[in-house]
Amino acid sequence: MRVIRGIFAIVTTVILLTGGVQAAPRMTISDSLFDFGYVPQNAKVAHVFWLHSTGDDTLKIIKVNPG
Repeated sequence: MRVIRGIFAIVTTVILLTGGVQAAPRMTISDSLFDFGYVPQNAKVAHVFWLHSTGDDTLKIIKVNPG
């Protein structure tokens, strides 16, 4: 019985110190920077940035601030 209490105390301490086992959303961007090179003045340019959901939970993008 004493051994079981000791193991339970150790497991509880580890869970508390690590924040528990929780699923979390995570986003990765394959290319976070893109160099267009020389661009003439007033030219329109575009590039697609791919966002990947790599976490354990659903990723929700609530707001986007371009710029």
